[in-house]
Amino acid sequence: MIKVVTVKDKNLQFLEENVKEALACLNIKEEVKHIRDFTLIAAMGVMTTPALVIDNKVVSYGKVLTTDECVQLIKNSRG
Repeated sequence: MIKVVTVKDKNLQFLEENVKEALACLNIKEEVKHIRDFTLIAAMGVMTTPALVIDNKVVSYGKVLTTDECVQLIKNSRG
């Protein structure tokens, strides 16, 4: 499961678009879930948003990733 974690709508939009483009490049059909709840964000150990979580592992935080960066992180996380 892929989650976009952020408290700012602008960052959510940009990161989500890049994640969806990356999934399309990799021919992966998967829903992207949004996490905006401060309690859940803190429970994940995320201190800076936006963050990208793949299969319950925080793989990036503190910046909006490019599509290419998302592709690499998804590839690395999925083997």
